[in-house]
Amino acid sequence: MLELLQFHPAFGLMNPSPFCMKVEVFLRLAGLPYRCRNGEVPLRMPKRKLPVLRDGDLLVCDSQAILVHLQQRYGAGMPASLTAPETAGELVIRRTLEEHTLFAGLWLRWVDPPAWPQLKDAMFGRVPAPLRWVVPPLVRRKIRRDIWGQGVGRHSREEIVARAKADLDAVVELLGPLPYYAGQEPGALDATVYAFAANMLWAPIDSPLRAHARGHPRLVAYAQRMRERVGA
Repeated sequence: MLELLQFHPAFGLMNPSPFCMKVEVFLRLAGLPYRCRNGEVPLRMPKRKLPVLRDGDLLVCDSQAILVHLQQRYGAGMPASLTAPETAGELVIRRTLEEHTLFAGLWLRWVDPPAWPQLKDAMFGRVPAPLRWVVPPLVRRKIRRDIWGQGVGRHSREEIVARAKADLDAVVELLGPLPYYAGQEPGALDATVYAFAANMLWAPIDSPLRAHARGHPRLVAYAQRMRERVGA
């Protein structure tokens, strides 16, 4: 059976990581049997990040590489919308979310002072003392450094929020009147968009981005439709 190595679920979501949630959503849409191994440590993984998929003796790292692997190996039994080649527009939406919006969201969770206590309790509540007092600031420092290195972390809070809102507005606009980004049935991109949308809308961490997302009726309806489709 396929085994998904990922972070612990949190916030009542499949996963607080959009990348881990993306893979699990895709697995459910594809109807593939799998089990989750939660609470893995990224530093133990080949690329030092999660998720990782174990398929027999094969370890597949990186969420997009996992989706491609599943499409290539098991695509014959999937709905056609899940195996359709990625269009140029879909690539742009996915890259916007994964390589820009992500870092704004990380900043608003891990760096923004009002959000940090809520996140720390959710992410590290299972860590035994005294590590519970030592590990969170170390992880936070690393993530802050990563966000700075990517570039988003060099902006002011107001600029980060404005950029994330602009990303979200564009992604919602590109959905148009269709029920899913792939059309009448969900496709691979929908696994990505839903993972980000669910984390924005339903993670119990107050932020300007969550309020902005909830102000998009089309996004809220889309996320609810996807939640009903995958059952989480």
